[in-house]
Amino acid sequence: MDILGIIIVVLLFIVGMIGTIYPVLPGVFAIYAAFFVYGWFFSFSDFNVWFWILQTFILIVLVVADYIVGAWGVKKYGGTKASVIGSTIGIIVGPFVIPAFGLVLGPFLGAVIGELIVGTKLKQALLAGWGSLIGLLSSVIVKIVLQLIMIVLFIIWIL
Repeated sequence: MDILGIIIVVLLFIVGMIGTIYPVLPGVFAIYAAFFVYGWFFSFSDFNVWFWILQTFILIVLVVADYIVGAWGVKKYGGTKASVIGSTIGIIVGPFVIPAFGLVLGPFLGAVIGELIVGTKLKQALLAGWGSLIGLLSSVIVKIVLQLIMIVLFIIWIL
């Protein structure tokens, strides 16, 4: 059973890290779930209140930052709510519609189409699309760093 527990924890960590770039996967929630799996298979006694406070704080920061950083990129380049909504739809739908490049093209095209629908000129719509890419890449970097911190803290705590 110990090996099964370790395998599930590691798989949840992998799913969590893949979720940083593929938004359909649970990302940070998979990593957080791994802590509970570890506790159920082994023991929750390895985790004190500070572990849960730190990990929950990072989880909240990640969830909030994911939306703020993405919207920041769009807004910084003059996008409106329409491009934020379009970019969000694009990041979810893009990988399915354009498998190889949908993760990058989806948010860009979604932001551009969102702006064009509300009557924005093409040049400004393209800038909003560019902003969605900047926001996406910034968000991915923030998520990778913070999720790695979560995993490292976990490893430190159980050793």
